[in-house]
Amino acid sequence: MLLFRDEISKSAKRRESNIVLALDLAEVNRDHLISKSFEILEETAPYICAVKLNRQLVLPLGLYGGADKIVNRIHDFGLPAIMDCKINDIGHTNLMIAAHYFDVGFDAVTASPFVGWEDGLQPVFELARQKGKGVILLVYMSHRGASEGYGQMVYISEGNRLSPQYEVFARKAKLWKADGAIVGATYPEKIKAIYKILKKDVPIYSPGIGSQGGDIKAAISAGATYLIIGRSIVNAENPAETAKELREIAWFHAK
Repeated sequence: MLLFRDEISKSAKRRESNIVLALDLAEVNRDHLISKSFEILEETAPYICAVKLNRQLVLPLGLYGGADKIVNRIHDFGLPAIMDCKINDIGHTNLMIAAHYFDVGFDAVTASPFVGWEDGLQPVFELARQKGKGVILLVYMSHRGASEGYGQMVYISEGNRLSPQYEVFARKAKLWKADGAIVGATYPEKIKAIYKILKKDVPIYSPGIGSQGGDIKAAISAGATYLIIGRSIVNAENPAETAKELREIAWFHAK
């Protein structure tokens, strides 16, 4: 059984791309959402290593008979599919959420470490390991208000000290053997600090390139392994050409 982390690594090397396409389309018409998703996948598949779906796409489609069609299409191109569901509830609910996404074919889910391990994310990690799936933790998000939660200082009883929340989450990602850590490309200094904790043990996924102001070179230089790019590609006049150009820049700096 091929594990998610190995699957996306092989996909990246095969395509010489470390770009995860965020297929974050904003539509309400189900048929158009599916056809537009297929069209963008067809154009960009040669230049990306994985695809991430968000709830803004899944909610209007529904999971069964809707989003699963897109997941199947993603797999047709030999790409892994990530569900950016940001799991953040009690363990029983988290388990059901993850089970549904895994059942329709998603290869990994995102989750929030705020809920903790016991009766929190432990069931999700256990299910993922049973199925060869991945869990990617939110460590520092890309939006401007991220500092209010992820950047707050918290008290650490061991050592009687204060630590930024994102460093605590980075240590949890390493301890729990997460398959990835999301750190916004808009904060390269946070990527650098988190990479010092994670090193090569947990790859960093960085969203926020382009539309939110994140820079490819800065993110990779700071320690990002994969770049999550959405609007810059899906809203481009020529998604294929844009994806190709971004792929070439990102892969060059990743060498």
